[in-house]
Amino acid sequence: MKRYIADALLLTVTFVWGATFILVQDAISMIPVFPFLAIRFGVSGLLMLAVCLLHPALRRVLAARNLWLSGMILGVWLFAGYAFQTLGLLYTSAAQAGFITGLSVVLVPILAALLLRHKTDRSTWFGVAIAIVGLFLLSYHKSTGINRGDALVFLCAVSFALQIVLVGRYAPQFSALPLATVQILTVGVLSAMVTIAYPPQWKQAAQTLFAPAVFNALWICILLATVIAYFAQTAFQKFTTPTRTALIFSMEPVFAALTAYLWAKQGLGPAALFGCALILLGMLASEIKGPKRVVADAIAVSAKSEDYRDV
Repeated sequence: MKRYIADALLLTVTFVWGATFILVQDAISMIPVFPFLAIRFGVSGLLMLAVCLLHPALRRVLAARNLWLSGMILGVWLFAGYAFQTLGLLYTSAAQAGFITGLSVVLVPILAALLLRHKTDRSTWFGVAIAIVGLFLLSYHKSTGINRGDALVFLCAVSFALQIVLVGRYAPQFSALPLATVQILTVGVLSAMVTIAYPPQWKQAAQTLFAPAVFNALWICILLATVIAYFAQTAFQKFTTPTRTALIFSMEPVFAALTAYLWAKQGLGPAALFGCALILLGMLASEIKGPKRVVADAIAVSAKSEDYRDV
């Protein structure tokens, strides 16, 4: 039962992430990327830190050095993912960015095989091949070649895939909220460091901070897409597997494309739509498992859940 509840909550998180692509794209047309990320993750991290400090048990967990080391490792990859994704949205559509970000689903089993020694089967390689063809159709234009925004978002997909795999490794070892807090604070600090290196960005950010598109996007991202979403991911991913999580996250580009069309009427051409379909098919193909693999994963997750009790 815990596994199904976890899957449902992770799907809700995925919807929130998909829906924010178009909001962020509108916001960064007015405010520079890194001040936006610094405010979003800085405020989110401080809110989460305040909750931890008010709870005696969580306050003790925050004193653990290993927690901070693990959280900062996760935070570095999360920062890279959001930096590449948000920069990419300056040069590509929200729908395309959503589908390319979804390639992280295809990359997760491969990285899990390399880092966690998980078995990679033929369906995974088949999914990778299909997704690569889809990425080419989605991103290649005869006149300009590969869109640089799409290239940046692909780097985002690699970063998010690493973060998903490593969350699967570290989440069973620590309480959910402190681990998520360290991740988010790390992203905020790194974003602020980049912003400090370019002082004119702060001035532009101050001038546009209270514009409705920026202000609304920031608070939706802070509360829904960051504080609640990353707490839910960290809390509930330990009841499922990295690969199953990646399959759920494969719905993010669908939600992103749907909201981009409904909100801004952003459409895609026939070749791009076919590329999106191939990417989605590649995601699903890479996650197809036989009964033995499903049972093995269930046993592994069950064992982890029995050994760990959340605060």
